[in-house]
Parts: sequence; structure tokens; C-alpha cells
Amino acid sequence: MDERPQKRRRVSDSEGHDTQEASSHKTFTRAVSPPGGNVQTESTAAPRIVPSPFQLTWIRDLSEASNVDAVTLNDILGDPLIAECWDFNYLHDLDFLMDAFDPDVRTIVKVHVVHGFWKTEDQSRQVLKLQAAKYGNIELHTAFMPEMFGTHHSKMLILIRHDNTAQVVIHTANMIPFDWTNMTQAIWRSPLLPKDLASSLSGNASGVGSKFKKDLLNYLKAYNRKRTICKSLIDELSQYDFSEVRAALVASVPGRQKIETESATSWGWVGLRDALLSVPVQSDRPEIILQISSIATLGVNDKWLDKTLFKALSNSKDKMAVKPKYRIVFPTTSEVRRSLNGYQSGSAIHTKIQSAAQVKQLTYLKPLFTHWAGDNADNQSGSSSDVREAGRRRAAPHIKTYIRFTDHSQTSIDWMLMTSANLSKQAWGEAVNSGGEVRICSYEIGVMVWPELYGEGAKIVPAFKKDLPAEELVVDEKTVVGARMPYDLPLIPYGKDDLPWCATASYDETDWMGQTWKTA
Repeated sequence: MDERPQKRRRVSDSEGHDTQEASSHKTFTRAVSPPGGNVQTESTAAPRIVPSPFQLTWIRDLSEASNVDAVTLNDILGDPLIAECWDFNYLHDLDFLMDAFDPDVRTIVKVHVVHGFWKTEDQSRQVLKLQAAKYGNIELHTAFMPEMFGTHHSKMLILIRHDNTAQVVIHTANMIPFDWTNMTQAIWRSPLLPKDLASSLSGNASGVGSKFKKDLLNYLKAYNRKRTICKSLIDELSQYDFSEVRAALVASVPGRQKIETESATSWGWVGLRDALLSVPVQSDRPEIILQISSIATLGVNDKWLDKTLFKALSNSKDKMAVKPKYRIVFPTTSEVRRSLNGYQSGSAIHTKIQSAAQVKQLTYLKPLFTHWAGDNADNQSGSSSDVREAGRRRAAPHIKTYIRFTDHSQTSIDWMLMTSANLSKQAWGEAVNSGGEVRICSYEIGVMVWPELYGEGAKIVPAFKKDLPAEELVVDEKTVVGARMPYDLPLIPYGKDDLPWCATASYDETDWMGQTWKTA
């Protein structure tokens, strides 16, 4: 079904930005990482149903039915109990950020903004300084950027609250109105973490929550390599109990590291590999679906993709696991043209297919490509009644997800990763010499979950248009966890004439709003 834009009244702030009418559609605020506690016994009659640990963001121009359980920025930041906020991101609109706080605390909450614009003359840095000057409670921090081609691409909020709790929010959206309006995005929120000084001082905590905490603090320490940026935050977070967190942190920090490292935390594809070595899989015919919004220069052959990233993604606790099949979800030009923002959506979606080297890259990528929406493809597979709709066809993707399905039916999930990291060497890292080193250029951060985190016999299944799994999938299981899907299933492969959207190309065919796309 074609989800045509359903127009709503736009509200503009003083700077002319479109803002969300959050008060009219705020969702029930909840921490979506499930609570701890005892695993159900064999005698329990009904299975435990757990909502998706990942939520989608509210789409302004879609119907209420497509926004069930969706989240706005106001839902995250609108609590008057927030005392301090750390905002890590690539792009920031500080007026938009500040407008999301409760008006009673907006002028007193301590706001720290971490960005990567290290050049003094950078226009984005200058705009941030001008915006911050309007607020006495904003402090700007420039991330340490040792790699010229790297970016501060992580997207995270850390909230310290007046009720002696803290919360970690990892997401995929830039802190600008455009990303929180009509683009598909996702968030993960930790439970409210209680302050537990005695536990933090003992150093004896163990488990996945403790590992998450250790990795997060090590990630934050990377900012302090040349200047003190996150020390106060590290000191504060050290006092909180992370034991209720059911997730693994998968992150990247710029610099070089040993592939076989003894460090407490590893980064990039090495960190991804190490996390997956703890994950059991049940796959007979596994498929790993990479869904991203940008594809960088990977090389004229698939060596890095196959021997580095795919190899890392194939790891598991089971050494004899079947080798997965890989697919990549990326929008075609037609899908961008028909998105809610038309061609303008494509300003946030990137790959290049013009030079000879880029064409060679496309040659080995295209057989892996599948549609984002898939409702206008020449080679539709199956009938419309077989399609499980996610409700985001017209909301172009800025979200990034990596999912291992147990088999080609895509009804069960071995693990799911939501991250800021796209398909790029800068994000995941590449080997730089024969000495076993990996070079990473960018800051990235993501969260991975798998069934075992929710108890013995737990199962994760795709959830569509809501955060809870469909009732028909809850059969003879102790615990069933939903995984909110951003795209429809089954996936539709590219046809022979399909091409991925390329923001550096020009398009004469008008989008649904009558606009063309011209580049210099």
C-alpha cells in the first residue's frame, strides 16, 4: 500500500525550523531495556512478553497507526527531573535541543554539547558558538579528532536526574529538526539507573550490565586523550548501577589499536567481533541484513567488505555455525523521490556511483542490494498478503541496523545491532600494516541485543508497527521479545535497472512535490 503523505499543520520556531507537535502525540515514557529479575519457571503458563529494546522515532507526516509506540525528542528530554544532559552528536541545532526540555527547567538544566568541529574557522562550529551564547546553561566541548578524515558521528544522550538516577540514550538521529521529523530513526534507552556508590566502589560487579558500563566509561575516556572533556561525566556515571542493562555496547573511537588486544574494551570491527563471540546462534540458514544510510569508498573489489566486516559479523559463540548470507538494504532513487520529503530526504543518504572506481564498487554491491520500500519494484516476490509492513516506506532511512535472522523466513532473530555506524572503513576500521593494527577514523556508538540476555529459552521476533510482537508469534516460548522493524519483510532484491540513490548525481524527473535534484 502506498503511504502517501498525510499533511499536518507545521509549527515553526523563531528560527523558521519545523518542530514536532509533541504534546499531541507523546507516547508513554518507558525504559525499553527490559527489567531484570528471575527467569520464569517451567510451570509458568503464559510467556513473558517484552517490548522491543529499540523504538522508532515519530514521523510527523504519517498516520497515528504508523506511529504506535514511536518516540519524539520531547518524550526523551521533557522530564522536569533532568538535571544535566550530555549531548554527543555530529550535527546540532541548539535551539531545537533546548526546546525539547521541560519549560520549567529549560534555563537551569546543565547542558553539555560534544561535537567534532575542531577547526576554529569551521562554519558549523561558529554557528554552534552563536547559538550557545543565547543560553547561559550550555557548555560546548570539541571532541579530540586525531584522524583528518574522521567525524564525530556518535549519537548519544546521557541524562543525570534529580532523583538520583541516570539514563543512557543511544540513537541514530542528528540533533536537528530534519532528522526528527520525516526520516526513519531509532533509539535505545537504558532503564533508569540507580545511584549505588557502594557497588561502584567495590569493583566486584559482573554480568552484561557491568560490561556495558565498563565499555561506556572507556568510550568516554577516549575524549580525554588530549584535553579534559568527559572527566566529570565519567566520575558521575561511575556511581550508578548498570546491572539492569540487557545489552552490549559496540563503539568506535579514532586512532589505532591491535587486532588481538588485551584491552578491556575493543573498538570498531574488532569490538563487533568480540561482542559476537559471546552470542549463541540458532541459525540453520542464517541471513545478516545490513541496513544503512551511507556507503563510503570500500575499494574496487570486495576484499574489505568480505574479509573484514562480513567476517566480523559472522562470528558467534558457536564455532561451527553456518556461514550467513548477506544482504544490504539501501533506497533506490525512486524510493527517495517518493519519500515524505521527496528528493530532500536524499541529502542525508549517501553513496557515489560516478567514477570508474565507484562503478566497480557498485558491481559487487548491487547483487547484495535490496529495496528500502520495495513497493514499486519490477520483481516483486510473493503476494501483497505475504508482506509484513513496518509503516516506514515513505520515511526515508537515516537509521542503521544490522540483524542476523535465523533463516530466510525472517521470523526469528539471533541478534540485532542499532548503531550510528554506516558501511565504511572510517567507521569500522581497516588494517593498516602487517603488524596487526586497525585504524579507525570516526567516533561511532551502537547497542546490540540477543535472546540469551532475556533468560533461558527466550526468543526475539520481528515486530511491525508496534513494539510488541504479534500474538501468533508467541507460541510455546518462555520469553518473547519484539524487535521493532524499520523496513518491510520479505525483502525485495534490486531489479536489473535499479540503482541506489546517489546524492552527488542530478535527477530531472520530478519528485512527488514537483522538485528536481541538481548538483553542481
